[in-house]
Amino acid sequence: MSVAMKVHVRLFFTFVCLIWLCHRVSTQNSIDSGKPPNIVFILTDDQDSMLGGVFATTPICCPSRGSILTGNYAHNTHIVNNSLSGNCSSKAWQSGPEKHSFATYLKEQGYKTFFAGKYLNQYGKSEAGGVEHVPPGWDEWHGLVGNSVYYNYVLSANGKKESHGDNYEKDYLTDVIHKKAVKYLREKVRPHGNPFFMMLSTPACHQPFTPAPQYAKNFSNLQAPRNGSFDKPGGKGKHWLLRQPPNPMDNTTLALIDDFFRNRWRTLLSVDDMVEDVINVLEKLALLENTYVFFTSDHGYHLGQFSLPFDKRQLYDFDIRVPMMVRGPGIKPASHSDELVLTIDLAPTFVDIAGGGAPSEMDGMSLTTLLVPSKKVTLPHWRGEFLVEYDGEYQTGPIPGCPQYIDGGVSECYRCICDDAKNNTYSCAHYRDQSNHYVYCVFDDTENFVEVYDLAADPDQLNNIVATIDKKLLAMLNDRLIQLLICAGPSCKIVHPQYNHRMFNVQEAPGFSLGDHL
Repeated sequence: MSVAMKVHVRLFFTFVCLIWLCHRVSTQNSIDSGKPPNIVFILTDDQDSMLGGVFATTPICCPSRGSILTGNYAHNTHIVNNSLSGNCSSKAWQSGPEKHSFATYLKEQGYKTFFAGKYLNQYGKSEAGGVEHVPPGWDEWHGLVGNSVYYNYVLSANGKKESHGDNYEKDYLTDVIHKKAVKYLREKVRPHGNPFFMMLSTPACHQPFTPAPQYAKNFSNLQAPRNGSFDKPGGKGKHWLLRQPPNPMDNTTLALIDDFFRNRWRTLLSVDDMVEDVINVLEKLALLENTYVFFTSDHGYHLGQFSLPFDKRQLYDFDIRVPMMVRGPGIKPASHSDELVLTIDLAPTFVDIAGGGAPSEMDGMSLTTLLVPSKKVTLPHWRGEFLVEYDGEYQTGPIPGCPQYIDGGVSECYRCICDDAKNNTYSCAHYRDQSNHYVYCVFDDTENFVEVYDLAADPDQLNNIVATIDKKLLAMLNDRLIQLLICAGPSCKIVHPQYNHRMFNVQEAPGFSLGDHL
């Protein structure tokens, strides 16, 4: 294992220690106990997973967050990108899907709800109702206006403008979220009062990757990992965006990637501080043993994979795999699941934990049968397939300094290497059986490009097997993609009768982590 990997493991294990090792879990309470449990949900921004993980259903912020909030695929939330015209926090979103977020269901179950941090990329803009718009279902609201930053921003504090500058002690956003959360727990939560749901949505580790000053020199000797698909050529088997980057990357690009890598980790150290403090306060208030804590990210991120310098938006695992860790009453210590878990499973899980049952109109599936051993006896066959979808974003005008893009049609460009384009629009069906995990992707572009991988044999997705895969299997995968693209609610919860539920310990397989330690 490389030094970088070891420290990355240490960074994740810091979080794990704070929640699982240092605070043993009582298994006497469970989802079935008399008192409804509390729920804390910690969501980071653009955090990829190097330790296995679960899947985001779209590799971009606003569509992914809309899916997390509603438990639905992007084709059912109708958020296609990060713009207002793409339905990000638009009036159409507010009058439709937003009214059916998990927060509204939790309110119906008698929960007190608290939100702090990034919501949706266009939230709070004047065209989206301004700071006065507080999404339904939230009792206490501290929503960031716009996209992730660390300084110089505005919050909607229960519908009123709260401006922040560049003073670390007063304004560093992760710490502001941290302080508001702890204050809420200490002042408004009581052991025998209503159950609460708390969502803490940090800017870390999103660009501009601004660490707290005390962490500005941590990890100074680290480099981004040079493994897997790092600095590999895209080649003929990849869609055209991955055929454009020069290979190998030059020293200037490598130095920038390493700098971004270090600063992303540095921003997460403030998240570690927040998690530690929240857990300690929960314990002091005698709330910890009846509180579930969920940790994940909205989607992944790449730094140098296939020679793409930095961003997300791609179909590959590095942009859709995210960490997920859960602790709480009834969860067996050190347990671990290898099922196909998605970020759209969070919303139905929260509602189910709260006692409302997983809403049938949600596309995701409740994880309660995976979380609590007492429910294993009734476990149905789990899903064997899921959908990833993305609509490419682009500029209509020329890209400065890039004569090949005089007519635009691309975006997110660094030194004329672009991560997105009008025809970077694709849909992927993931299909897993006992031996294989196929990924079948079709692009809506002039080439009608198709990429197919078997993650079991090729986890780094280096070799497109579309030309060699059995044609009957290819046709089946195409059929599954078509069905997933039109699914809604029950029709999205497709299980395979031949695919049996499997439980592993952490040494045996990647996936998502349960219990009080790894």
